[in-house]
Amino acid sequence: MLLLGIDVGTSSIKVSVVDGATQQTIASAQYPETEREIISLQPGWAEQPPERWWEDVKTAIRKLHQSGKYNPPDIGAIGISYQMHGLVLLDKEGNVLRNSIIWCDSRAVPYGDKAFAALGETYCLQHLLNSPGNFTAAKLAWVKENEPGIFDRIHKIMLPGDFIAQRLTGSITATSSSLSEGILWDFKNNALAEEVMNCFGFDTRIIPEIKHVFAEHGWLAKPVADALSLKAGIPVSYKAGDQPNNALSLHVFHPGDVAATAGTSGVIYGVSDALTCDPQSRVNSFAHVNHSSAQTRVGVLLCINGTGILNKWIRHLSGNVAYPDMNAMASSVKPGSDGLLILPFGNGAERMLNNKIVGAHIQHIDLNKHANAHVARAAQEGIAFAFRYGLDIMRSNGMQPTVIRAGRANMFLSPVFCEAFVNAANVPVELYDCDGSVGAALGAGIGIGYFKNPQEAFANSKKLQVINPEQAARYDELYQQWKAALQKQLNSEQQ
Repeated sequence: MLLLGIDVGTSSIKVSVVDGATQQTIASAQYPETEREIISLQPGWAEQPPERWWEDVKTAIRKLHQSGKYNPPDIGAIGISYQMHGLVLLDKEGNVLRNSIIWCDSRAVPYGDKAFAALGETYCLQHLLNSPGNFTAAKLAWVKENEPGIFDRIHKIMLPGDFIAQRLTGSITATSSSLSEGILWDFKNNALAEEVMNCFGFDTRIIPEIKHVFAEHGWLAKPVADALSLKAGIPVSYKAGDQPNNALSLHVFHPGDVAATAGTSGVIYGVSDALTCDPQSRVNSFAHVNHSSAQTRVGVLLCINGTGILNKWIRHLSGNVAYPDMNAMASSVKPGSDGLLILPFGNGAERMLNNKIVGAHIQHIDLNKHANAHVARAAQEGIAFAFRYGLDIMRSNGMQPTVIRAGRANMFLSPVFCEAFVNAANVPVELYDCDGSVGAALGAGIGIGYFKNPQEAFANSKKLQVINPEQAARYDELYQQWKAALQKQLNSEQQ
């Protein structure tokens, strides 16, 4: 059986067709080739139009077909991975009511803080495993107060992947995993968090039907199937946020397993068998893809908003050189970047910094010494040190990784970043050929029962490389200098 995976990213849509029998990728495509913009109407805001995602999905699938490597009607199931925490609103006719308020938008922080105070720390941390923060529920509260005309027309709320599934099938569903992303899932009661709904004044009718991650979330509608040269009636049998899906792709299923990504955002994601939480919600806990009432599997997620966007900004600053060339420039400079230091926090409020908007900072510039190569290296080191800062928070909450798995993609393609990440964290990293759309395709196979379990779906996954820390003491010294600069900046923000 052939399986289609769709990865709805912030920058682009990636699609892949996988042969279920071999678990090998037959063809992949991406659209657009350049990165989609984030609309920022005010500082700290971040939006994207959902209909643009849908048009890009259709274009990417048609582009995939053009490879000629498979027969499109042989595809038997569809899986979807998507950017987490975004808010999509539909009316009764299925029309999108406004742009999606996406994951890195900061406007809802005050609404989450107010709900945290009203609901109480004990309830939030024991039942929700998080403060409401600036997640989906708080974003909806912002719409309720600031755009009441739109709020009154809402038929259903959903995450980005739910929207794409709706456009494919006409059906609207949610999962415990997606609701937990929005801080709308009560882990203690294994049900919709009605206390949160009541606190914000939301009607439960706006919540879609709740299904398991691996389930039939609708069947491909004939008009869509005809337009995309696919077989009508095939199921969308898997939906998961990009980070749980990335963990699935890296066979991170069991307590203690840890995955990392360094794309648009930077993430460390570890699995726990306890209802664990950070008292300050600097790292967050969500239902993993294999979480159920019978088996606790919580994904503990550290997110750094300003990861890929900083690397992209430095690239533009350097004359739009190709990323491999920029990585080579960074490699020409010694660790420490000759004293140049960068704080990579220029993409909205950072949860691991208690939802503060710190901004990105370049410090200790020597105009006689520093050049583009120093800036390129300092950016990658700064991102790696931000990972270490967040990892230390996870360690203080009981997560003690002995190895971290990552896909050889995005910033993990850079030898400088890999060296800084591994040595700053002082944890070996295993690199795999990992792709979100491929993971979504294999997830679809699990959802329809083609594979008995996730382990069978990823049985042919091979480790590409192991990177061990060899300069941990040197990078710890550099990290302490970076951390001191961050603390100084945080202190100045409070004054």
